[in-house]
Amino acid sequence: MKKSSVTVLLVAAAGAAYWTMGQFGTAPVLVTEGESGSDRAVPITVATVSAAPFADRVEAIGTTLANESVIITAKVTDKISRIHFADGIRVEKNDLLVELTNDEQAAELAEAKADRDEASTQLKRLEELVEKNIVPVSQVDETRARLSIADARLEGIVVRLKDRVIRAPFAGVLGFRQVSPGTLVTPGTAITTLDDVSTLKLDFSVPELFLGAIHVGDTVNAMSPAYRDVAFQGTVASIGSRVDAITRSVTVRASVPNDAGALRPGMLMTVELQTAARTSLAVPEAAVVPTNRDAYVYVIDSNNIAERRTVTTGQRRDGLIEIVSGLTAGERVAVLGLVDLRDGVSVDIAEPEGA
Repeated sequence: MKKSSVTVLLVAAAGAAYWTMGQFGTAPVLVTEGESGSDRAVPITVATVSAAPFADRVEAIGTTLANESVIITAKVTDKISRIHFADGIRVEKNDLLVELTNDEQAAELAEAKADRDEASTQLKRLEELVEKNIVPVSQVDETRARLSIADARLEGIVVRLKDRVIRAPFAGVLGFRQVSPGTLVTPGTAITTLDDVSTLKLDFSVPELFLGAIHVGDTVNAMSPAYRDVAFQGTVASIGSRVDAITRSVTVRASVPNDAGALRPGMLMTVELQTAARTSLAVPEAAVVPTNRDAYVYVIDSNNIAERRTVTTGQRRDGLIEIVSGLTAGERVAVLGLVDLRDGVSVDIAEPEGA
């Protein structure tokens, strides 16, 4: 392009600018990138760094077991004469469940009582006569021995009668009835089941890697698909004495209260074991910005100036994130409005501080 042409263009541009000034009464403004809005404070909300409880978590799958469980059976062979329970009822210790036929034992008991009473009466008479030297002492000793034998026989019959009366060995819930009146039962015949479900055992396996972190008394939260969003809390009662050489895991047994009776033996539970309980500094999760290698927050000082600070995070719980290092209690961190924040930028706190 020739020099004269460039001169014409510059003059035309100057004339257009002069025309614009005349129309609007203002001069054109040249805006440089990065300077627009630099003096305007960024609106944010903040939260105060404070302490909160945290714990490490180990997840596993477990199975519930009754605190006590037994199959009710008979001790002797005989027919059932009476049944005193129904399916699924709760019974107390020593409640009567089943009676077996005992006619023969009842007759033997009456005979044994008669023999004992006769021996006791005869012994009293002989003791009176021996004091008067009417009968020899040996006769009294023989009668006393006969009384002892009668007592032993009577006690044996009473025991056999007790074997024909089946009672609950502990308090619990009965299962289904497996027999009917008149059924001939033998030792080992299942009559019903009895489970103590007031407290359940919960067995689950964890990798041996966590063996050093698990202790008796640690808190356990268990959930079942049958009760969604309901957590059953318990504590670690014992830890297995051996590590499985194939799975490299150890069995842990927890004790879970079951006062409401919602849980039953054999249920599959998702277990969350809490270990290393502690109190640490925490901030809302929204305040932490993760990066490829670390994470950072914006700390707001007393002059409402933002400072970008790298932090080390830990566990997360209920919308909070544990701060291992990088912050001190009482400092304020930005929670909302982080998109426009930069290090050293002035901020405008739009809402009161929150925990």
